[in-house]
Amino acid sequence: MRATVNEECIGCGLCEGTAGDVFEIGDEGVAEVVVDEVPEELEDDVQDAADNCPVGAIELE
Repeated sequence: MRATVNEECIGCGLCEGTAGDVFEIGDEGVAEVVVDEVPEELEDDVQDAADNCPVGAIELE
């Protein structure tokens, strides 16, 4: 699984709180993905972050 954050991100931090090993709020105040490939053991957390993102900014493939 790969995750990306699109330009809709408002930097609320929900994703970082849910899957902090995959997402962090960067210097621009919006979320960034810090891994190339989501480790299998974190896929459920990343899916939860995507499902609960208030602006739908997390895209999974």
